[in-house]
Amino acid sequence: MALIGVIALFLLSFLLYQRNKAQEQIARYNAQEVALKEKIEAENARTKEIDQLKEYMKTDEYAEEVAREKLGLVKDNEVVFQESSESGS
Repeated sequence: MALIGVIALFLLSFLLYQRNKAQEQIARYNAQEVALKEKIEAENARTKEIDQLKEYMKTDEYAEEVAREKLGLVKDNEVVFQESSESGS
C-alpha cells in the first residue's frame, strides 16, 4: 500500500512539473506571438509608405522635383539665384 502511495505521489509530482513546464512554454509562445504581430504591423506600415511613394513617383510633381534637384533644370520663365562660392576677403 505504501508503494502505491509513493508511486502515486511520484506521478502527481511529475504531472505538476510537466504542467508548469507547459505553462512556461505557452508564455514564451504568447510573447513570441506579440512580437511577431508588432513586426507584422511595422511591415504593413512600411509597405503602405512604399506604395504611397510608388504612386508619388508616377506624378508629374515628382518628375519636376527630380529634374530640378538632380539635373538642375528650371522652367523657361524662372530666374535662378546662386550663392557665390568666393570668400569675403
